[in-house]
Amino acid sequence: MASSIPTTSGHRRRLLGLDPGLRATGWGIVDVEGSRLSHVANGTVTSQARDSLAERLSAIHCGLEAVIREFNPQEAAIESVFVNRDGQATLKLGQARGVAILAAAQAGLEVAEYAPNHIKKSVVGAGHADKRQMMTMVTMLLPSCDPHSEHSVDALAVAITHAHGSAGAVRVASAIAGGRT
Repeated sequence: MASSIPTTSGHRRRLLGLDPGLRATGWGIVDVEGSRLSHVANGTVTSQARDSLAERLSAIHCGLEAVIREFNPQEAAIESVFVNRDGQATLKLGQARGVAILAAAQAGLEVAEYAPNHIKKSVVGAGHADKRQMMTMVTMLLPSCDPHSEHSVDALAVAITHAHGSAGAVRVASAIAGGRT
């Protein structure tokens, strides 16, 4: 049984990053201690194109439930939906994203959302970074990681973005709590 990881400053926090997709949903687990990031695991939950939409969504949900059970994250973050030219593809992506959010919420995790350009800017420094740049920076920030796919790279980037964005909030909450006597 995995032990609970405190979420206050100076303690380790475990984050789950999610890159939703109907064909492939990437996931990445990162531990944060102060300003230090450590890679824990990453992977991709896939579904079969020949299966019905319901079966594909169920496969994503079951796969993410297993990841959450195995790695016991305390927080989750997901890439927000962008609108593309194909309305049908956008709708299916939204459904996969909803299933990923549901899996995290059912595990009691709060889920933060980040726009794709914000993630790229947070990790690479440029809001229009390409896949190669993202891979380079993720592996520099998490040297022990060996991403399984571009989807898991994107998921790790989401977790990194959340670590950067939530670190300040944790410090403020800790300072406020410490200020009370």
